[in-house]
Formats: sequence, structure tokens, C-alpha cells
Amino acid sequence: MTRYTKITTFEPTLGRLDNASQLADVQSVIEEFRDVFSVDHMVYHWVNSKCGRLGVGTYSGAWVSRYIQQSYIRIDPVILGCFQRFHPVDWKDLDWSSKAARAFQADALDHGVGRQGLSIPIRGPKGQYALFTISHNASDEAWAGFIEIARRDLILIAHYFNKKILDIEAEGIADPSPALSPRENETLTFLALGYSRAQVAHTLCISENTLRVYIESARYKLGAANTTHAVSLAVSRGLILLWLASAAPACLS
Repeated sequence: MTRYTKITTFEPTLGRLDNASQLADVQSVIEEFRDVFSVDHMVYHWVNSKCGRLGVGTYSGAWVSRYIQQSYIRIDPVILGCFQRFHPVDWKDLDWSSKAARAFQADALDHGVGRQGLSIPIRGPKGQYALFTISHNASDEAWAGFIEIARRDLILIAHYFNKKILDIEAEGIADPSPALSPRENETLTFLALGYSRAQVAHTLCISENTLRVYIESARYKLGAANTTHAVSLAVSRGLILLWLASAAPACLS
């Protein structure tokens, strides 16, 4: 990869992002940023408060279609790992150990995604959640050197993209947060605290089948892609903060 240095200037590209008025403009800008940083891919992906998805980026159309067709969002280690984090995440630090994750990774490599990646989680108003990602085929040494130099610039650019998307798609975050029932609140709270499903069911004195109903109900209300996403949305919207102090393991001796 071409070595990115601080001499490289991206202010003109940032200016074009600031002047963008529609998603097509943002798409052109992200392609330009990819070239400025000399990486294979750069992607901005937004999940709004009802799990509506919006994105701009440089992945191939074949990979985007494949990702959607295979429902990879449910097993993608990048998506699952970043839901629980607030700082930039190097893909090497994620859990790729499961058979499903390894198969997904092989498929992504076949579609030119790249072995190296950095994803920056961004959280906005009313549960808005986004990822800004760059990926590339490079050695570990070259990638580490690149990230050391470019990390702060990439974080800045990620938030500029998020601000622009929110300006363009403001109505997408205007929905009020849904009300969760007390049981749904308790369920997500204990999951947020790291309890297993069996532990949550025992703590709440209910069966695991009943627990599953509460989880699915909360997930539907929040518009979450999976349970991890539901917990993340509930925390980010402040829906379960009060319960963290009051929830007690009533059935545990």
C-alpha cells in the first residue's frame, strides 16, 4: 500500500463532503477519500433507530448483494464486536474463531474486502448507530504503521461523514424511543450486565421460552437486528440505566 503521511492533505475532499447535499454526492466523496488514503475500501454504514440501513462505500455490488442475501449482518464479527465498543476496532482484535465467522471471512476475501480492517463505531441521537470502516490487503507490519499515522485523521473523517448523513437524512432519527415493558427492561438489563440467558431466566423466575418472548418483543420494538443490537440500543437511549441500580436477583439465594 502507498504509505499515507501527514503531508497528504484531505482538506479539499473534506470541503466537498461539507458541501454535499445528497447521498450521491457523499458516495463520490467516500470514493475520493479511499484514493487519498490509498486503501482498497472505505465504507460508511448507518443503522437507524428502527434498524433501517443506509450506506455509502466502495465494496463491490456483488459483495453488497451477497452480504444481504446471506443475512451476514447476524454473524459478521465486525458488526457484532463493534456494537459493544466505543473506540476504533482493528479487525484482528475481533473473534473470528467460530465456523460461521471463518466462512464469512473467506467469502469476504473472495469478494475483495481485504484481510486488514479498522472500524470506527459512531453513536448519535435517538439510538442512531453507524460504522465507518476502511479495509485493505496489506501485511500486518504495513497496516500497523498506516493505522498509527492515519488513525486520528480517520476518526475525524468518520464523524464528518456521520454529521453529513444526519444532515441529509434527519427525518430518519426523528422517531421517539419506544417504551419497553418492565420485564423487557429487566431482561435487557441483565443481558447488558453479562448474564447468560439461563441466568437471566433463573433470576427472573421464568422459563427460557418466556425469556425468549421478552427478548424478541424488545428487539421488535427497538428495531434491532439481534439481541446484542437490542441491548446496545437500549443502553444508548438510556432506556435501562434506571434498572441497573434497582434490578435484584430475586430468585437467587
